[in-house]
Amino acid sequence: MIRKALIDDVAPIHALLKFYADKGELLGRPLSNLYDHLRDFWVYEDEDTGMITGCAALAFCWEDIAEIRSVAVKKEYNGQGIGSALTERCIQEAFYFKLKTLFALTYRPSFFARFGFAITEKTNLPMVKIWAGCLDCVKFPDCDEIAMIKEL
Repeated sequence: MIRKALIDDVAPIHALLKFYADKGELLGRPLSNLYDHLRDFWVYEDEDTGMITGCAALAFCWEDIAEIRSVAVKKEYNGQGIGSALTERCIQEAFYFKLKTLFALTYRPSFFARFGFAITEKTNLPMVKIWAGCLDCVKFPDCDEIAMIKEL
């Protein structure tokens, strides 16, 4: 079941993101950042166990653009469509808010390409993103993520 994240979900989200961050497959988020941006997150909760098995966030950057980020699924649940369902939910939310553009910074461009995202130059991303998030990143200024964009 997909639902908006709750306070009790922060620890499982953090653990999930840390697992993939430790492998270098996505950028981790500090615990304090997750609390600050909890309303951005959707989670997939296993109906049988109540366990959080996936997450994704839609982070607003400006009046008409947002980023889909922190898409992660517990390793043992990979291949069941959870990441795709969470990404679709973020896209639906973007339509609800009448956004014009979505973007993602990713190490898995083929995943986002399935949703109509296309590779773009990072310079095409809003400066708000660069100054707000990228400057605090441990990889700045040597970002190796791939920028992707989707017009709605």
